[in-house]
Amino acid sequence: MKRRAFLKSTAALTSVAAISPALSTRAGESASKPAREFYELRLYHLRQGPTIRRFDDFYRDVAVPAWNRAGVKPVGVFDVMIGPDAPTKYVLLSYDTLEAMVSAQEKFETDPELLKADFTNVPPTDPAYIRKESTLMRAFTGMSKLEVPPQAKERKPRIFELRTYEAHSRRANKKKVEMFDVGEIDIFRRTGLTPVFFGETLVGTKLPNLTYMLVFDDMASRDKNWGTFVSHPDWKKLSTTPGYTNPEILTNITSVFLRPTGYSQI
Repeated sequence: MKRRAFLKSTAALTSVAAISPALSTRAGESASKPAREFYELRLYHLRQGPTIRRFDDFYRDVAVPAWNRAGVKPVGVFDVMIGPDAPTKYVLLSYDTLEAMVSAQEKFETDPELLKADFTNVPPTDPAYIRKESTLMRAFTGMSKLEVPPQAKERKPRIFELRTYEAHSRRANKKKVEMFDVGEIDIFRRTGLTPVFFGETLVGTKLPNLTYMLVFDDMASRDKNWGTFVSHPDWKKLSTTPGYTNPEILTNITSVFLRPTGYSQI
């Protein structure tokens, strides 16, 4: 990677890290509670054709090992199954702290294998991707760590649903996060909706919002488990509680369905 681009990237990350003390403890949050991770969700927009294979070759053989050497594991890499802007690769990275994020990014960007890879040295006439987007999130109190699905550990087929909830205000967004923390995550688990992560978006688009990921064996199990959830009496009670109703705290819900690449660690 060229020195100018690397220095620009590092400066931006250092600026993010500077706000970490303000994020270290949420108002009213007990220091005894588990520390909440930070997530970065990257979207690499590609063109149909050889760029897809070039991305997969690079991420499988160079990028994922480099992230692991930098202390980032697991690394999730996904293809769009149902959703906009295909082909797009989704990359999910997790960090213990913002300081760990900055350190990992610096190690990754200076990894010798990465620096000599063709993917990072393409000419402007043949870019590696059309555009890259990045969203930074913080884990919920009710699920402070990313959970690798059992299907991934056993190398079984699986699909993922990535859902984003937008709100009309920061206060409403916080209320939806609270709703998940006080009961909705628990109802998810009891009705077969298996979460991978929940994240409150700190930096990204369409703010304020939150994003979470669920895993399923297939679409049939997805439809069945969602049906169980929406008809569950505990969910009906929680979703009609004043302050937690959709009209009060949600303005839009977006779902994207993803398939893991063969080298994804999630």
